[in-house]
Amino acid sequence: MTYDAHFRVWRGDQEGGDLVDYTVEVNEGEVVLDIIHRIQATQAGDLAVRWNCKAGKCGSCSAEVNGRPRLMCMTRMSTYAADETVTVTPLRAFPVTKDLVTDVSYNYAKARQIPAFAPPVGVAPGEYRMQQVDVERSQEFRKCIECFLCQDTCHVVRDHEDNKEAFAGPRFLIRAAELDMHPLDARDDRADFARDEQGIGMCNITKCCTEVCPEHIKITDNGIIPMKERVADRRYDPVRWLGRTITRRKA
Repeated sequence: MTYDAHFRVWRGDQEGGDLVDYTVEVNEGEVVLDIIHRIQATQAGDLAVRWNCKAGKCGSCSAEVNGRPRLMCMTRMSTYAADETVTVTPLRAFPVTKDLVTDVSYNYAKARQIPAFAPPVGVAPGEYRMQQVDVERSQEFRKCIECFLCQDTCHVVRDHEDNKEAFAGPRFLIRAAELDMHPLDARDDRADFARDEQGIGMCNITKCCTEVCPEHIKITDNGIIPMKERVADRRYDPVRWLGRTITRRKA
């Protein structure tokens, strides 16, 4: 079935912009990115949009479709009624570069702050041995394609620009959690890092990040909540406190 759809696409740059109306043909089986490309090819040759694989694996085509953070290449037009207006806007949590392209460098800065995997002393590459259950625990978080939809929908980042300096966001909290769960990671301060440098205490586990994840990673339940529990244990568990006190006194 072919029909004409009404699209509203945000056009502008860091100086400002507005929604522009387009009437564009939609064919059966198409996704939102197909329609954006058709608008670009037939009506707005200067429309800026970031994309790469068109298979839901590169995370490049993130945008907000009718107000919900989505991958445009994975959002089927059949989701919307033929007479429904489809509004496409850039990720709201990040500065606009042009049209649907945003500057997500905040995320790369946060990634660089995370201490790298530290292998155990005396174990060479190729000698690492892990139980399969430990592989599976951390493998879930390695499915992340860094589309940054979770970062965009997180209200701690989205609604409070001044929080960005102190808060890493869900994508990098699960990176820290993944390393903390890794049985061969020699660092023992991942939970402290999450508390002191990543601002994990600012997360109030509304699970909005989990809801928009295209890889269906249970960001909150399997990553952030367990990490918050470990942070609380290290800081407030009386037995751990006593152990640290005795150790310091002996030292």
